[in-house]
This record gives sequence, C-alpha cells and structure tokens, in this order.
Amino acid sequence: MYLPERFRPLPLKSLYFASMVAMVGILSLSFLVFHAISNRMQKINIDPVFDQTDELQLESALVALNSGGPKAVQGYMKSLNRIYGGTHYLLDSSGIDLVSGENKSALLPPSPFTHSRTKVQERWIVTRRSQDGKFWFAATGLGNRPQIWTYLPYYFLVFGATGALYWMAAAGVVSPIRRIAAAIAQFGQGNLSVRVKTQRRDEIGQLGRSFNQMAERLERSIVNERRLLGDISHELRSPLARLKFAIKLARTSADSNTALDRIERDVNRITSLVADLVEITAIEDDPSLPISETVHMGNLIAEVIHDCALEAEARGCEIKTSDSITAEVIGNRELLRRAVENVLRNAIRYSPARTVIQLSAREESHNVVLAIRDHGPGVPENALKRLFDPFFRVEEERRANGGGSGLGLSIAKRAVHLHHGAIVAENASPGLRLQITLPSATKTELKSRESFPAAS
Repeated sequence: MYLPERFRPLPLKSLYFASMVAMVGILSLSFLVFHAISNRMQKINIDPVFDQTDELQLESALVALNSGGPKAVQGYMKSLNRIYGGTHYLLDSSGIDLVSGENKSALLPPSPFTHSRTKVQERWIVTRRSQDGKFWFAATGLGNRPQIWTYLPYYFLVFGATGALYWMAAAGVVSPIRRIAAAIAQFGQGNLSVRVKTQRRDEIGQLGRSFNQMAERLERSIVNERRLLGDISHELRSPLARLKFAIKLARTSADSNTALDRIERDVNRITSLVADLVEITAIEDDPSLPISETVHMGNLIAEVIHDCALEAEARGCEIKTSDSITAEVIGNRELLRRAVENVLRNAIRYSPARTVIQLSAREESHNVVLAIRDHGPGVPENALKRLFDPFFRVEEERRANGGGSGLGLSIAKRAVHLHHGAIVAENASPGLRLQITLPSATKTELKSRESFPAAS
C-alpha cells in the first residue's frame, strides 16, 4: 500500500531520528549533571544549615532544662513538634528520655559517632550529642529533605518543552534538506526543470540557490547539446547524401573532375562545420577559459579588419571604420577576436558588390559599443530573434549566397555573453546592423572594488 511521504515511518538513518537521539542524550546528560550539582550544593550549603539547626535546638533544650526542669523541656519539645513535625526528645547519655523516662537508646548512633541523620521508612531520624557528652537531642518522624526526585516533574516539563522546540528546529533544518534532496533526485531522473523554492538567507537557503544555479546551467547545457546534436545530424545529412551521390557519379561518369569538385565542396563544407563545432564547444560555458587579460579593442578591431580585407575585396565590397577607440576590455582576446570576426565575415558574406560595410566603435557609459552594418537584404523581422541560434539561416539568403555553417553568429553570441556583454541585431533598411556591447576595463574594475572593498 502506498503511503504519502509525510505518513511514512522515519528510517533509522533519518536526521529526524538522529536529532531526537541527540536531544535525549543531551537532556539525560544535563539531568545527571544537575543531580551531581544538586548533591554537591546540598553537602556544601544545605547539610551544614541542618546541622547548625540541630545544634541550636540541643542548646535551647539544655537551657530549658537548666531553667525550668523537665517541664520546661516538655513545653519546648511540644513547640518543636508543632513547628517541624515528628517527635523531639532530650535524652541523657544512656538514651533515657528526661521527660517521659522511656528508653530511647535505640535511636542513638553507635560509638564514637556524636551525631547522625538516618532514613527509616521514608522518615528521618536525627540525633546530636552535647559537647560534654551528658545529653542527646533526638528527633524522629521528620519529613524528607528536598531531593533531586522532588524536581523530577518540573524536569520532565522542561524535557517536553525542550523536545518540542528541538523537534521544530530539526524540522526547520531537515525538511528543507529533504526537499533539496528530492529535487536533486528528480533532476537526476531527467526532470531538468525542477528547482528548489526557498526564501531562506542561511546556509540551507544558499544550498538551494546553489542547486538552482547548477540546475539552470546544466539544463541550458543539456538542452543546447541536444539541440546541437539534432542540428548536427540535420546539417550533415545533406552533404553526406551528396557525397554518396558524387562518389557513385565519379565511378560511372566520364567526367570525373565534376564529381570530384562536388566531393571537394562537400568535404570542405563538412570540414568547416566540424571546425565551427569544435570552436562553439570550446567556449560553451567553459569556466576554465582565461578571461582576465586586458584587451585593447582598437588594436583588436584593426587586426580583424586586416584579416577580413581580402575577403571583402574578393566580393567587391569595402570596410569603412569611424570613431577610433582606445578603450580596453577585461577578457579573453582570442574569443573577442572570433566574435568580432564572425560578425564582420557574416556582413561581408551578405553584402552586395560595390557596397560599404560600416564598422563603428565608441565608448558609452563605461561600455565599449561596436556596430557592424552591411547593405544587404536584411532579415525578416520574425527571424531576428533566431538569428543567433545554431544553424539558423534565412533560406532565401542561403540559396543566394551559399551561406556558412550557420554557427558564426552563435559563436559570437556565446563569446560576448561569456564576457558579460550583449549582442543584438536589427534591420537598418537597407542591410542589417549587429551591435556588440562589452563592459570596459574601467567598469569591470569598479565592480570588483564594490565586491571586494579595500581595507581602510
């Protein structure tokens, strides 16, 4: 029979059980310590008071005997009986009661003891001898002195209240941990969307938020990987099919050069695709990538323009720049170069002949803003948001211009995001404008100082 989790018996290894055992152990130990302290305090502080009281009662009885004889002693003993309860006696050295003449020697302790305090049938018998040894003061049937067991009901009350508070505290710790463990188990079983809901500010809340951050990153990586694998299989299907057809054509056709040219084009396409995949995998949320070097953006942009100049000339277009920039960025120089180069090559690929590709760079609010605009046909508005998706290409332009692997802009977006920047695309009518915004080195240093303020 299935039972909801809250009704299931707790396993022996549960933190609830361990917390309760620890609570019982601590309270039991505190009870023993309390008992030892109580006995110690009674011997040091309470027993001497009882002894002094017995001594005073003996001296008062002797004063009554000397002043009024046995009758005075009888009156004094009655007053003690009324005040303290029990029966009090003044005995001679042999144990004979000076008032009634009865033999009470059985009450006296054996020699050489001069006083005693013994318990008989839950009642106390107290004796004390005078200093000259001629008289004994005795009392029987006295009530118990306060003992540790007297406070036992109160201790059980404390035990119950402490147990309830301890259980609440354990539930406040164990229950969130069990929820986090359940979320981790669900995540491990494939539910990538599961998250821990917590508003706590303590270590348990931090644990939940750390799990959420980890789950978010893993979900993004896994989803991206699945989508990438699906896109790869789709992208490889066509060139592999063409390769198979070209190989068959090369074997049967008299013009083998045409078939070999086709094979070479498809091999080059697959090679380019694999190279782009290796590149995008290298920068996909890789925490080991060094992003702490100072990159001079003006020099980097000049280098990228120089590398792309021949390709632009081959297509009959020209790259023009404006707004020389001296700002610096904290990051990985190679990744930033790839990002800018991919965006610029994309603009070259879709630029008509005898057009200008405009590249501008400026500093704005501690940011470096780089804009690259071509004068091509642009992109449909509904395709702008997908422009940075892996393998996404506008079909018309792919047929007209041959296109690349569809990973260039996706690589650029990942590199920019790794540097806490942003990249957006918009139609410029005509053409397409892509804008990259990166935090400058000054802004990065300011954030570092805010996170780690200097010691005063």
